[in-house]
Amino acid sequence: MGIVKTYEALANAQAKELDLVEISPQANPPVCRIVNFSKFKYEMDKKEKEAKKKQKISQVKEIRIRPRIGEHDLEVKIKHAREFIADGDKVQLTAMFSGREMQHKDLGIKIMDKIKESLSDVADPEGRTSSMGTRVFMTLAPKKNVK
Repeated sequence: MGIVKTYEALANAQAKELDLVEISPQANPPVCRIVNFSKFKYEMDKKEKEAKKKQKISQVKEIRIRPRIGEHDLEVKIKHAREFIADGDKVQLTAMFSGREMQHKDLGIKIMDKIKESLSDVADPEGRTSSMGTRVFMTLAPKKNVK
């Protein structure tokens, strides 16, 4: 219809028994449409739901290990971490120490480095390996270019 005065647009909408809906208020002049408002609102809600379906919500999955973990058990944990990363989730690795194991935190850090090295093709570490109390933490995030 082109550029029309507001009162003329409202009169046109009332004549057609429809509503005048502002589509783009930031435009100069603002863009409006003559439509059934309830149908327009339904269509907008439908588009929003469709957009939400396409979004991937990333989670942080935790994998716990002990400093004296067996070789096969470690491989299973690495396999699980690889699956989580393939799904687009972050993986937090936690090495837990108890009793006299606390004197050998270097074993936990070596295991973390081994895991980091074996997953380097699909994940990048977020920050450094950190220690707090009886635990050593490391977070791995999926690489951007690997699917």
